[in-house]
Amino acid sequence: MRLSIEQRAAASVRRGHPWVYREALGKPRGKLPHTGDVVELVDASGAGLGAGLYDDRSPIAVRVYVRDGSFDIGRLTSSVERAVAARDRLFADGETTALRLCHGEGDRVPGVVLDRYGPIAVLRTDGEAIARWVEELGPRLKKVLEPRGVTTLLVRLPEAGAAGEKVRTLWGPEPPPSVDVLEHGITMAVDVVRGQKTGAFLDQRDNRAYVRGLARGRGRILNLFSYAGGFSVAAALGGAKEVTSVDIAAKAHATAQQSFRKNGLDPAAHRFVTADALVYVEDLAKRGERFDVVISDPPSFAPNEKAVSRALSSYVRLHRACARLLAPGGVFCASSCSSHVGMDRFLGTLDDAALDRSDLCILEQRGAGQDHPTLAAFPEGRYLKFVVLG
Repeated sequence: MRLSIEQRAAASVRRGHPWVYREALGKPRGKLPHTGDVVELVDASGAGLGAGLYDDRSPIAVRVYVRDGSFDIGRLTSSVERAVAARDRLFADGETTALRLCHGEGDRVPGVVLDRYGPIAVLRTDGEAIARWVEELGPRLKKVLEPRGVTTLLVRLPEAGAAGEKVRTLWGPEPPPSVDVLEHGITMAVDVVRGQKTGAFLDQRDNRAYVRGLARGRGRILNLFSYAGGFSVAAALGGAKEVTSVDIAAKAHATAQQSFRKNGLDPAAHRFVTADALVYVEDLAKRGERFDVVISDPPSFAPNEKAVSRALSSYVRLHRACARLLAPGGVFCASSCSSHVGMDRFLGTLDDAALDRSDLCILEQRGAGQDHPTLAAFPEGRYLKFVVLG
């Protein structure tokens, strides 16, 4: 079926943006397609723009997969295989066995996220349209992944009528409760069934390696919203004398301590605090505590555009409290994973007025690693921000 889109949206697609919002659709001739149907996009003059999948519920009415030719399951499989092949070159040294094999829109395969944890791969889809292609895509990925040592493919899909996700095995043996993987040579324990995202936050991998170097020769390090302790393990291996990990989920600390032990670190030499990180950091500031490095990596404060104003206020509150905790010569690492808060807005929560101090400078602005590519015309893909101040 052909769908005509308005001029501005057509220009956006030509630049490489993979989304077409519902309000950009022209008046259809006849019935609209069903969710998951392939549609051909044209501009007002009838010139072809590409092909994508239609979604009758999402504000994103069409996600664009190809700019030329037709689109089918073979083309989808080839696109994922191309992304996987690119990772063969990135991680050939074997020091990292947990990585993103396909990064959705960034790899020009919208809504398809494929992560690897050693012998296990996890497929996660975004949107109902692409979710309807999973049953066909899964078996085809066996030919792509098995030669690379993957023995099991899991899929994570939203549970109908319930919060959270349902994980099931598409092929291969059932996964164990925990999988050991390597990240720049560091051993990490990952729960691929119950863990966040596909099991871990792989987009912060290179930033964790950065923190490992930053921790060299440091005394006290504070890791807020520590989850499974990736930054904490990296800091401890880097040489920090004491790492304090703060998260509201006690079970996350158990996973972190497991990773500490797997890397020859004694968890008892460090602190694990179960608390609301924002409340706890303000309490630390009131008590006059000081740290050589403070890391703040909260969950998204802005899940949608309506939440941005409140999110910015929360970032200011959090960052100001963190800044008060820095020892002389200390470094503050502030992160955000919200695509609705761009870098400029995020930096506005780290300026002199926001932090209530005028002696800190931005040392680095970082994002995700090379296995999380982005498109020049898709600023939404540059969601991860990791700003280092000192």
